[in-house]
Amino acid sequence: MAQKKIVNITDSITVDELAGALNLPVTSLIGELFKNGIVATINQRIDFETATIIVEELGLEDVEIKKKAKSDTVTSRINLRRQSSEDAKPRPPIVAVMGHVDHGKTTLLDTILSKHTVDVEAGGITQHISAYQTERKGRVITLLDTPGHEAFAALRQHGATLTDVVVIVVAADDGVKPQTIEAIRFAQNANAKIVVAINKMDKDTADKNRVMAELAEKGLTPEEWGGDVVMIPISAKTGEGIDKLLDMVLLTADMEDLKADTDVAAEGLVIESHMEVGKGSVVSILVEQGEIKAGDFIIAGETYGKIRTLLDFKNDTIKKAGPSTPVIVTGFKELPQFGDVFKIVKNEKIARKASQDAKSEAARNAATANVTGADLLKMMNQQHDAADLNILIKADVQGSLTSVSDSLRLIDTDGEINLHIVKASVGNVSENDVRLASAGENTIIYGFNVGLPAAIKKIAVRDRVEVRIFKVIYELIDDVRAEMEKLLAPEIVETEIGALAVRGVFRTMKEEIIAGGEVTSGKIYPGLLTRVIRKKEQIAEVEVTKVQRQQQEAKDVIEGEMCGLSLKTKKKVQLEIGDKLEFFTREVVSRTLKS
Repeated sequence: MAQKKIVNITDSITVDELAGALNLPVTSLIGELFKNGIVATINQRIDFETATIIVEELGLEDVEIKKKAKSDTVTSRINLRRQSSEDAKPRPPIVAVMGHVDHGKTTLLDTILSKHTVDVEAGGITQHISAYQTERKGRVITLLDTPGHEAFAALRQHGATLTDVVVIVVAADDGVKPQTIEAIRFAQNANAKIVVAINKMDKDTADKNRVMAELAEKGLTPEEWGGDVVMIPISAKTGEGIDKLLDMVLLTADMEDLKADTDVAAEGLVIESHMEVGKGSVVSILVEQGEIKAGDFIIAGETYGKIRTLLDFKNDTIKKAGPSTPVIVTGFKELPQFGDVFKIVKNEKIARKASQDAKSEAARNAATANVTGADLLKMMNQQHDAADLNILIKADVQGSLTSVSDSLRLIDTDGEINLHIVKASVGNVSENDVRLASAGENTIIYGFNVGLPAAIKKIAVRDRVEVRIFKVIYELIDDVRAEMEKLLAPEIVETEIGALAVRGVFRTMKEEIIAGGEVTSGKIYPGLLTRVIRKKEQIAEVEVTKVQRQQQEAKDVIEGEMCGLSLKTKKKVQLEIGDKLEFFTREVVSRTLKS
């Protein structure tokens, strides 16, 4: 067998570069993309998945596309955080609490912090990344609470990549669940140390050994079984085992020798951002190195500003914040995106230029927007007569906005529904939002954890724009699914009821046939649709209007009985002895989307 040619690419490659690597005329490659619904230029970039699909479509069996390792921004930030100078000082460990929904992550944090977050979270689930700090034996620990619902995968991944230690909470009465496995994967990808908290040990149905066995199957072998993963039985409700858990978190962190420089320009990552009346942009950040203070000029992604206020996680004003410290800042001119790297710069001129450069780069990327594998597959599977659903999304914070948008895009409609997100932004529903929705066709505004001012509600009613506000993300997603299902073409379902062999034909008119015969299977009754079969071929479709048994009208006639029947026709049908009649029902059934 001839050796395959290996084509290594990173995240993306231009059409021209891929054609060259495949020894194909660039026109052939462009033509293949065009056949699949994509109009591409020679300089357009396509991602790894698309390149793989195209190679398969071209039938190039002697070519293998391999992904070249490329450190992403977050990973590089992690590595940078763990590399420090000789003058670096010890810093608090950053600990993410992750796990399946309802397994007790937030209750655990409530117990540690002596607060009651779960009481105020809609639907009883965490819907934002939240950062806190606590002390144990005089040492500070930074804690991140990450959402557990499946719709918040992006936020959970973000939380994992910010951390040194991941505490994975598993309910002792429920065991390992899909989001547990996902949390393990996130932690491993981020090279974070893992500590398992086996929660709800106060319950009668708690089974620690079962949880440990399930985790061992997933590659996490408990220390007490000879492995290297610390697993602590706890009860977040009663407080049992919490101190031991924190001690093990500190011990695990100490093995990493966590340090950071404080005498360098501060930088870190954006955790969350939202708008508040009277404050403007309110941004939660995590400092990785250096120190920040009020008055500093800050750049994050495409936006910049001057820090007006600096608050700790308790909303108390502080003068400065160093490594591993979560803080809340105001002063950004626009909202940064969650996951953006922030940096402190010397003056506004530098900050403004960095912002302008970032916006120019984003504009260039948009002009030569990458074609993704998901886009390609969607286009390949897209039906020409697909229905359209237009929505406008408003959310309270950037992280939630991303999770909502990503979750909606993942709804599988098998190419039958085109979901158009007309706009997605942070903040309350505004008049401009209503105006934009009213300009489009059947556009629904979906709000997540945002307000609908009374004046805006009146405008929406006046302009016949539907606005739906939700506090729980999965309820919003379910509602969009329901709207999509309304647009699905209904399914025609036919159910076989019975059959009859024609033994006699008594009258044939233009719109009616009177005949008789023996029911050979099932039963027949008025209202049934009927196929007329002659020599195994269907020659007509009629309807049963009346059934008689022994010259008496009957509700139904069953297998083995003789009967007479009246058949309604739309055109004259010449029924013959020996024909077979097949009786059935036909109904229109609403369809649902795949789960």
